[in-house]
Amino acid sequence: AGTLEPGADLVVDVDQILIEDATGSMCAMQFEALGVDRVAVPLAVLYVDHNVLQVDHRNMDEHRYLQSFAARYGLHYSRPGNGISHYVHLERFARPGELLLGADSHSTMAGAVGMVALGAGGLDVAVAMAGYGLGITVPTVVGVELRGALPPWVQAKDVILELLRRYGVRGGAGRAFEFHGEGVATLSVLERGSICNMITETGGTAAVFPADERVQEWLTAQGRAGDHRPVGPEPGADYDETVVIDLDALEPLIAVPHSPGDVVAVREVAGTPVAQVCVGSSVNSSYEDLAVVGAVLRDAVVHPAVEMTVTPGSRQILDRVSRGGVYRELVAAGARMLEPVCGPCIGVGQAPSAGVPSVRTFNR
Repeated sequence: AGTLEPGADLVVDVDQILIEDATGSMCAMQFEALGVDRVAVPLAVLYVDHNVLQVDHRNMDEHRYLQSFAARYGLHYSRPGNGISHYVHLERFARPGELLLGADSHSTMAGAVGMVALGAGGLDVAVAMAGYGLGITVPTVVGVELRGALPPWVQAKDVILELLRRYGVRGGAGRAFEFHGEGVATLSVLERGSICNMITETGGTAAVFPADERVQEWLTAQGRAGDHRPVGPEPGADYDETVVIDLDALEPLIAVPHSPGDVVAVREVAGTPVAQVCVGSSVNSSYEDLAVVGAVLRDAVVHPAVEMTVTPGSRQILDRVSRGGVYRELVAAGARMLEPVCGPCIGVGQAPSAGVPSVRTFNR
């Protein structure tokens, strides 16, 4: 209900719900307080991917509560070790043309397959899960035209870092970003996922790519060909704002302390001594990401002054790197392989030494 005018108030129906354990218990208790007998959306999934170290009984107690909550009210439950929620949701549930609401700011990642994906607080998610919809302010729509193709050693992460260089961590507030143009077809689904995931770092509401042939191929490879439907902008679509990114002109970028918006060219900090490298998080944990790292480290050894960790994004990715030899390359090089969970990205382990640079592929 409402009008699709920027700044207008709108209530929308929700197709899918994503909850993770860091926000999940509060969301679950708020849902229970509403007195609803079952979830009132077509699909709801509860992931345990944050508090997984279980250093005392409380973490496992919470997991058991969340599992019982999911069974009682009709949610799917993803156990610890299945993977980071955003990767697993892409693999198993995200559908073009539907609306996902997640109790996690990086739920925007599902925009990679043509899904409108929003992050919100636990109470908003509980209310939507009970069937009352989601109240939002209609965002300004920014059309991001991608031209050309990425040069060697430039990645999709550099596309979102370029947007962060332009917008900072507040400039995207009240905006939704729709990607289009010839350059879109050159990006894989998980490359698009990195961009959509980190759109929230600009303050943006959502990011979405068209559900094109590459999405169809990826969903088919995931055994979900029937979930695909072509979704995308109409030819010549008008946008409230427009941005052009020439992929051919991009160079490797990096965010420096203390903000994802403090973006500089890698060449400006090349040669800086580091004590730690952490590869992973809900971006840059795909098979293709880890395979590049493995190829770089092949027949080499991590410097003895550097500690390195690698986190696969999901159990499926862990299986693939194990079968394909990438796992062996990383272990042989001296990297520490972590389980597919959020881990150091959210501060659970791998705290860096004080005052010594740490290079992390994380989103925040």
